[in-house]
Amino acid sequence: MKSRKLVLVIGISITVLIFLSTSVLGATKSEVNISLIPEFSKENCTVILVGKDASIDGSTMATHTADCGICDFSWRHVPAADHEAGAMRKIYSIPQEETWAPEVGLKWEMIYKEKYTGVEIPQVPHTYAYHHAMFGYINENQVCIGESTIDCRSEMESPNAPMNLTELTLIVMERAKTAREAIQIMGDLATEYGYGLDVGEMLAVHDPEEIWIFEIMPVGPLWTPDSGKLGAIWCAQRVPDDHVSMCPNESRIGEIDLENQDYFMASENVISYAVEHDYYNPDSGEPFNWKKAYSPNFWSAHSSGGMNARLWRFYNIVAPSLNLDPDTLNTELPFSVKPENKLSVLDVMAILRDHYEGTEFDLTTGVAAGPFGCPTRCRPLTWTYEGEKYANQRPIGSLHCEYATVTQARSWLPDPIGGICWVSLGVTETAAFVPFYAGITELPASYLIGDHWVFNKDAARWASDYVDMLTQVKYSYAIQDVKEAIFKWEGGAVSRTPAIDTKAYDLYKEDPAKAQEFLTKYCIDNANQMIDAWWDLGNSLLVKYSHGFVYEEDRECDQVGYPDEWKKLIIEIDGKQPIYEKK
Repeated sequence: MKSRKLVLVIGISITVLIFLSTSVLGATKSEVNISLIPEFSKENCTVILVGKDASIDGSTMATHTADCGICDFSWRHVPAADHEAGAMRKIYSIPQEETWAPEVGLKWEMIYKEKYTGVEIPQVPHTYAYHHAMFGYINENQVCIGESTIDCRSEMESPNAPMNLTELTLIVMERAKTAREAIQIMGDLATEYGYGLDVGEMLAVHDPEEIWIFEIMPVGPLWTPDSGKLGAIWCAQRVPDDHVSMCPNESRIGEIDLENQDYFMASENVISYAVEHDYYNPDSGEPFNWKKAYSPNFWSAHSSGGMNARLWRFYNIVAPSLNLDPDTLNTELPFSVKPENKLSVLDVMAILRDHYEGTEFDLTTGVAAGPFGCPTRCRPLTWTYEGEKYANQRPIGSLHCEYATVTQARSWLPDPIGGICWVSLGVTETAAFVPFYAGITELPASYLIGDHWVFNKDAARWASDYVDMLTQVKYSYAIQDVKEAIFKWEGGAVSRTPAIDTKAYDLYKEDPAKAQEFLTKYCIDNANQMIDAWWDLGNSLLVKYSHGFVYEEDRECDQVGYPDEWKKLIIEIDGKQPIYEKK
């Protein structure tokens, strides 16, 4: 009897959810009841995509800011391997946010120990080498990935299906030689074995020639392998070669043209599932729209209080003449745009540090920025006061970034040299990117360890956190010191890249193994030197900005005081009165 009641309750709940979600989807903008719209993730990862003809050097590029705040930030290198005929590959349930205490075991040790799903898939004869952290990022064939959670309708979630996003990215790192092949592999595995654990997700998938947005959705908790139905829904759209695009935790694919196979790929159920669940009515006369069917969003930069302003901001940085209105619903903003100036890797890194400077959402201004213009905001981003809900702006450069990547794929070089995964640890504005070439065979030891709850000076990430925390004390002053260090180390690494490429290529022609050895040593040495410099930078900030002073190198000590705007606030809010000598 209890089980029957449970089934009935679940059925009624799913029906109500379907009714609410379809009611919202069918409403016009003016009719939308905001209380019925799902509060989609707005604090997670940002992906920027750059086509090869939109970049200065002809590379394709993608980013991932792992904006989590509690996730594992360690990195791994997985070597290539050969496998016997008939071998099977185990599938693991890999949670994006779960971590373990260091004394128990490192994350990836614990996953392989505790998270086996019981599902195995046929292994391929040979798997490729790659680098990964929370996801697979680059393999030896220059297949690259960046990730952003986009959410889905709540009734579509399928927490128990074996395939999850992290595992899919690791498998394609092992198996794919091109971006299209990676998309097809992920789509086929997800539909056959069932995609779950994660909600709606987006991946930037690129190789030296093409860059794609791949989006995938689960199909609900009742799906089973015996159902005879596909275990996932997915769709992919290619970014034009001379365009750039972005995903800020929102579905980006709109109307699709499956006959145009040069620009679209999708699962067989891409439209039929929406029809079956009343997310789309083919008799309406309206064309099918992927994002409106599976991940509806009614926010704009303005209506979200700047929490959903990243897409608007990015397009206004790269194509300001479009003069996009911040009141435009994000779903109505273009899939991609042609940048007015081609982007370099340094341009992309700079965008990842943006806080809406110079716009109405500028996080370095206002009371919440404090006296020294600090863009840091308290968590959570949304808060309530006297019954009204408010939001802090969510910038591209996020306080809770675990690490950021900029992957580059370059067609004019051999794959081990052409692919670079640039990695910065912690908050992007106070950390420097270092290069990890696709062909290196080892990563720095300090990048393999670390935990949010346990300080460890052997872990590279803590050097970044040390600098970031001290920068916030007197931000407008300290950030200048940090920018100088970033220019030296990050800018230096970028400027050296052509010379490193040339040296590696000369060695590659002689013996590919020699090129790999050279690049591995260079990447490890460069990263270690940068981390040492960041510890020194943190020490310098601690001394320079302690006790409310600015201690200069010439043994002078400046009392900088508050800026006039902040003095005015103190007088107005605290009721300060002028002092005078009574006569």
